[in-house]
Amino acid sequence: MQVDLFYELAVPAHLPRSELQVYHETLEELALADALGFHGAWLVEHHFMREYSHSSAPEVFLAAASQRTQRLRLGHAVIALPYNNAVRVAERVAALDLLSNGRLEVGIGRGFSPREYAIFGAAMGDSRAHLQEGLAILRAAGGGPVQHQGKLYQLENIDILPKPLQQPHPPLWVAAVSPQTFAWAAQEGIGVLSGPFKPWFLIKQDLKAYRRAVQASPYAATPGFHPQFAMTIGCLCLEDGAEARRLAEGFTWYYQRLLDQTRPVLAQLRESYEYYHRLAFLEPLLRKGLSLRLLETMGMVVVGTPEQCRKGLARYARAGVDRLLLAVGAGMVSSDVTRRSLELLAHEVLPALNDSRADAA
Repeated sequence: MQVDLFYELAVPAHLPRSELQVYHETLEELALADALGFHGAWLVEHHFMREYSHSSAPEVFLAAASQRTQRLRLGHAVIALPYNNAVRVAERVAALDLLSNGRLEVGIGRGFSPREYAIFGAAMGDSRAHLQEGLAILRAAGGGPVQHQGKLYQLENIDILPKPLQQPHPPLWVAAVSPQTFAWAAQEGIGVLSGPFKPWFLIKQDLKAYRRAVQASPYAATPGFHPQFAMTIGCLCLEDGAEARRLAEGFTWYYQRLLDQTRPVLAQLRESYEYYHRLAFLEPLLRKGLSLRLLETMGMVVVGTPEQCRKGLARYARAGVDRLLLAVGAGMVSSDVTRRSLELLAHEVLPALNDSRADAA
């Protein structure tokens, strides 16, 4: 199991960190993660989500990160295709791939915020068409002139420049929540990014269904075909377990704000977002007693000493998760604490996840 990092660029009002600090301290954390040997780091695209996420221009941030790192894979998780022109996306993806010397990973998604859809002038009912056509354009952009005739895009002999270094394109992923998206990803032969607001017992079901669908994919006979399953969880690892738990109480704020952001689509049935409505049971469950203990029980966070984190993270490896995206501190602690946690994870936790003894822990 490969372990990456996950960032929302949170700027909570109750913590003494400005936007300027968050941006520059996060770049320093990525440079440290690169030196420590983490596999990758992912950045979201969100808009108008004060405090929870100030990452509205992730391609700019990733360009800066590409110049401060050497080996770290850089993930864009995810580009919301309904409010980003797919041709412009292909151009930015190629530019980032060149700047990073071929280290880019590309996640695409539909987005989930009715407010974002309204402001950017997109229809939620067209979200799946945006995914399908956007994926086709991204796949074709690395070759010759693009020909595409669809509902949303009509492209005739368009030479999209520059071309990505990774050919035919950087690794492709999709943010998946509903069973339909997992099945679609498997059929298209691309990886899935699951979480962070689904409990582990639901994600385990998604993982099994995705594996079955992958076996039936038209790409299944392709040599080396192994689309990956990734999931996001919160994590804080410190030598002092009591300190880790005290600081990790901030995860309750993080997940509460995440729930607040998803409430509009959970509460009201919307075209092509029907499955979200079925997850509405999560809101009263979490509001009834949102706590660090509940988040741990639901498999949404792993907190504690290196030994506790080894055991907590190993279960995801045993279940067959290919890539774990850790929101280390989730922006709820100082950068100094995050850096301490990164050091411990790199030296005392990650090596064990690649050791057969971790499975027996």
